[in-house]
Amino acid sequence: MPALPDGVPVPDDGALPPWVAGPGADGVARPRAGGLGMYVHVPFCSVRCGYCDFNTYTAAELGGGASQVEYASTALREVGLAARVLDAAGLARPLSTVFFGGGTPTMLPAADLARVLGGLRDAFGLAPGAEVTTEANPDSVTPASLETLAEAGFTRVSFGMQSAAPHVLATLERTHDPARIPDVVRWARQAGLEVSLDLIYGTPGESLDDWRASLETVLATGVDHVSAYALVVEPGTKMHAQVRRGMLTLPDEDDQATKYELADELLSAAGLTWYEVSNWARDDARACRHNLAYWRGDDWWGVGPGAHSYVGGPDGTGVRWWNVKHPRRYAALLADGRSPGAGRELLTAQEAHLERVMLGVRLREGLDLAVLDERGRRAVAGLVARGLLDGVAAVRGHAVLTLRGRLLADAVVRELTS
Repeated sequence: MPALPDGVPVPDDGALPPWVAGPGADGVARPRAGGLGMYVHVPFCSVRCGYCDFNTYTAAELGGGASQVEYASTALREVGLAARVLDAAGLARPLSTVFFGGGTPTMLPAADLARVLGGLRDAFGLAPGAEVTTEANPDSVTPASLETLAEAGFTRVSFGMQSAAPHVLATLERTHDPARIPDVVRWARQAGLEVSLDLIYGTPGESLDDWRASLETVLATGVDHVSAYALVVEPGTKMHAQVRRGMLTLPDEDDQATKYELADELLSAAGLTWYEVSNWARDDARACRHNLAYWRGDDWWGVGPGAHSYVGGPDGTGVRWWNVKHPRRYAALLADGRSPGAGRELLTAQEAHLERVMLGVRLREGLDLAVLDERGRRAVAGLVARGLLDGVAAVRGHAVLTLRGRLLADAVVRELTS
């Protein structure tokens, strides 16, 4: 797992810098734009997948003092802290989205997840039509557990399917049987939950036919949302060591590009449209609003060890902070009445602007060209000529990636930000 940045200290009470909620440079106070999201990190997994560098732990790795049984109660302590801090800053408001991620949130009993959601509802309230999602492994749910989640107010479940090919799952060290996918999708829908399936392409040993079969399996379920991510092998992971030793061979960039193009072709033909570089939905109502809030720069608070949070300030500034990583230290700080924050960074308007461009250009809605500086706007014509940005959209004042542009999104961002 990567180390956290140092940042500057977070005060023991977690208080935000006073300027975050203050007026802009003109002295005029403005109402908070955008929604407030809550991310709840559940750091437990039954096994550690070889490619994963997320802040997750198996039972054997946790050691003493980090109780999975007590985790819901520990997380609720941070929920209380979040409510106090945001209320003091004048930023508390009903939650527009809640997302339980991990790890494997559904390793906790459904009743525990329901209790945390209940605590969030009591502390903040949920906005009308709020989206409430949990990630889940296909082998970590039952019809009864999904019904419990739906009754508690969850609206979506995102299953980590990754592949339909058993040998690909084995390389990724995923534990579920791919034949279970249609069952869990059906159970979730019967419970009244919307369903997303997550895929990974570019695993060592995955052929194009394997990837096509995975996409066809997804489409056969009729789900309304699909995420497809290229495998990235991070230093420090087991898979990185296997690649370095020659035990596994990663595909080249052309293989990754071909698989992305196949995904877009098949998903689009089935009526799912891309709305972010790695995400497709049946319509705008089925897009993941929690992730859209990240990409649009809304405020969010991350609960849990290693979780990150962000609150925008006046004049395009902002503050981001992150919690200590280990569940044991996280629990001890909260039990002592202290913030679990490990550090934070204060974003200048220029830094926040760069992030806005980096994230906004990944969306189908595109980036308003007025956001760019003069050099960035001058770069648009060349990007259109090279087929990376849509020419019609550019004439209408937006930078919108073409299919080729999606494959080279990082390069587009570099040119737009000089």
